[in-house]
Amino acid sequence: MNIDRRFTLLCLALATLVTFRGQAFAEYDKILVGTCSYKNLAHFPTIQQAVNSSPPGTTVFVCPGTYPEQVVINQQLILEGILISNQNAVVIKPPASGLVQNATDFDNGGNPIAAQILVQGPFAGTVLISNITVDGTGNGISGCALDLRGILFQNASGTLGHVTVQNEVPGDTLGVCQTGGEAIFVQTSTGSSTVAIGGTSVHNYNTNGVTGNDAGTKLTLTTNYIQGSGLVAGAPVQNGIQLGLGAKGTLTGNTVIDNSNPGSAGILLYDTAENSGTTVGGNTVVNSPSPIALKADGASSPNYGDGVTVTGNRIFGSAINDAIDVCTNGNTISKNTIFNTAESAIHLDASCGVNAGIAATGNGNSVTQNTITNSACAGILDDNSGGGDTNTNSPNTYYAVPFQVTGSTSSCFAVAREKGRAKAARTFHAVR
Repeated sequence: MNIDRRFTLLCLALATLVTFRGQAFAEYDKILVGTCSYKNLAHFPTIQQAVNSSPPGTTVFVCPGTYPEQVVINQQLILEGILISNQNAVVIKPPASGLVQNATDFDNGGNPIAAQILVQGPFAGTVLISNITVDGTGNGISGCALDLRGILFQNASGTLGHVTVQNEVPGDTLGVCQTGGEAIFVQTSTGSSTVAIGGTSVHNYNTNGVTGNDAGTKLTLTTNYIQGSGLVAGAPVQNGIQLGLGAKGTLTGNTVIDNSNPGSAGILLYDTAENSGTTVGGNTVVNSPSPIALKADGASSPNYGDGVTVTGNRIFGSAINDAIDVCTNGNTISKNTIFNTAESAIHLDASCGVNAGIAATGNGNSVTQNTITNSACAGILDDNSGGGDTNTNSPNTYYAVPFQVTGSTSSCFAVAREKGRAKAARTFHAVR
C-alpha cells in the first residue's frame, strides 16, 4: 500500500477533516529503526540517526522496543511504530543522563524547553506520528527552570494518531514545579501550525494535557482520552485541553477527566481567536472544578474568545465552580447535558470585562436546548439579567435545581458566600 493511501486511511479513521493543501505525502524512501526485520529495509540504531539520514518525505518505521533519546524533526516525515511478531510497543524515553534543552518558549519569555519529540519548522509539508508512546519517566529535570514537554510542535503542522504521551512530570514528582510538564504542545510564532490529534491517550502530566497557543495555531482534537492526576494536595493547576492566546480549533468527542485541583479546567479556552469557528462538541468532561471555561482577560488583544460553539457535551461532577463558565460574548451554548454541579450549570459571567478593562462579558449568548440536572444553585446564572441583558436563555430543560434562571447567587442556600461574584473574576491558569 503506498504512502498516499495509508495516510488517507489513517486520517479517515481518526475522523479528522484537516486538509494540507499541496502537501500530500508521496512515495519516498522507507527506512527502519531497531533490530527487527521489516520489508528488507536499511536499519538505523536510533530514531534521530534515521531522521538525520533521510530526505524529506521519508517514512521511518520503528521496531518495537525502548528508545532512550530526544528526537528533533525539521522536515516532512512519517514516523510510525510497527507490529512485529505480536509485539507492538514503541516507547521513546529520556536518555539515562536525562533530558536537555532543545527549544525555547515563544510565549513565556524565551524559557528553555526540553521536548522529547520536537517538530520544529517552518518547513514545507507535514509530520505524521503514529503508534508510538512518549514516556517522560526518568527525565532527570531538577528545579523548575527547564520546561518538560512530551511532543512539541513549533511553527509546524502534522497529525498524531494513536499516540500515547504519559508521565510528563519534571523530576517525576507531581507538584514540585507549578509550571512545566505538558504532554502535547503546539505553538506558533510565524506562519501557521495546523495539527490534528486523534485516538490518542494523554495521562499523568504536571500542568496541561494538550495545549494550542498563539494566533496561527489550529488544533483538531478528535476522540482522545485525557486524564489528569485527580485531587492531589500541593499539586499544580491542570488543564486537560487548552486553546489560548489567539489559537482556534475543533474539539470533538474527547474524554477529559480528573483535572481536579483547585483552579483547574477540563477544557479551557483562554483569549482564543474571535469568531473563528471554534467548536467544543460532543466531549465528556468529568471531575473538574471548571469543566468547560471560556475566558477573556484582555492580555491577548484583540483575541477575546467570542463566538464559540459549545454543543452536545456531557458534564458531570463540577466540584467547586460552574460547569460551563461563559466569560466572553456571542457564544452558542446548546444541547449540553450537565449533572451535579457545585454552583450553576451555566454561568453567563460578567466578571472578565469588569476586571480586564474590556467590553462587558457574558452578553449576547444563545443558551438553548440544554438539559440540567441537580445544580446546587441555578441552572443558568446570568450576571447581566435585570439590566441590558442580551442573552437568550430558553428553552432549556431542568431537573432538581433551586432556580432555573437567576441573576444572583445571594438566594442560593448552597452558595450564598458567592454574593457579588461578578465583581471578582473567576481565576483560571493558562499555560503560556
